[in-house]
Amino acid sequence: MATIGREGCTGFQAIFGDKESSVRFLVQLPGSAARMSRSAFLRAMKAMPAFRNLMHAYVQAFMEQVLVSGACNGAHSVKQRLARWLLMMDDRTDDNLLRITQTLLAEMLGVQRPTITNAVREFEKAGLIAPGQRQIAVLDRQGLLQVSCECYQMVRRRIAFHLPKTYR
Repeated sequence: MATIGREGCTGFQAIFGDKESSVRFLVQLPGSAARMSRSAFLRAMKAMPAFRNLMHAYVQAFMEQVLVSGACNGAHSVKQRLARWLLMMDDRTDDNLLRITQTLLAEMLGVQRPTITNAVREFEKAGLIAPGQRQIAVLDRQGLLQVSCECYQMVRRRIAFHLPKTYR
């Protein structure tokens, strides 16, 4: 229902006192991450107001993303949602190459793989992307923005509001 990139974190449920998480995370793109123990996280929340404020802002931005994503999945076409998802992933990478399979795209969007294959072909014919084996290169961000529903821009604005240093 949501993506996490360099702007975010997992395990923020500890803010609310949770000792265990029932959340399932799926790493979609290669990258690096840092790890912090729950006790260190809670100490930082108490000792550093700026860190606490950042975590609260992140939870707000994350929740808005989840809520919009849920509504989007029920209201918009597969092509619109695929464009939104590709743009969100592109926001979280340093280049325009997304190392992702069409099978995972189908899982993320809750559709059958042939549905993704057809949408990817349409995007390729329009010059928006260049699919490869286990990857998709974003060629035309502006074109994807035009295909995407308004949810992408709405979430991007809300994340930028809560976390102003998120986007390049």
